[in-house]
Amino acid sequence: MNQIFIREMRADAWVGVYDWEQLRPQTLEFDIEFGVATEKAGASDKLKDTIDYGAVVERVRAELKDRRFKLLEALAEDLAQILLKDFGAPWVRISVAKLNHVRGVKKLGVVITRGVNADPSRPA
Repeated sequence: MNQIFIREMRADAWVGVYDWEQLRPQTLEFDIEFGVATEKAGASDKLKDTIDYGAVVERVRAELKDRRFKLLEALAEDLAQILLKDFGAPWVRISVAKLNHVRGVKKLGVVITRGVNADPSRPA
C-alpha cells in the first residue's frame, strides 16, 4: 500500500464553539495522507487508476464552504469519511490546525487516523 499526501493546504472554514469564532470563517491548515494502490497507475500512467489529489483538494474546499462545525474533531471526521467512502481510500490521516488562534501558539489542532491498516504512529 502506498500513499498520496497533501501538505500545508490552507482553506477557510466555519469552525468554532465561541460566539466570536462564528462571526467569520477561519483559515485552517491541513495535512492529508491517504492510502492508495499505485501499482496500476504506475504501469498505466493514467489518472483513472489512482485517486486524483486535485479532486480531493476541490472536494475538501467545497465541503468547507457550506458547512459549519463547532469542533475541529468533527470537521476532520467529516473529511475522513469523504475520503474513505467517496474516494475509496483504504485509510486516511488528517491533521487540521487553527493558525495563531491562541497567543504565543503558531498552530493548534487535531490529527485523526481512520480506515484499514491505518498506522497512527506515523506523523502527518
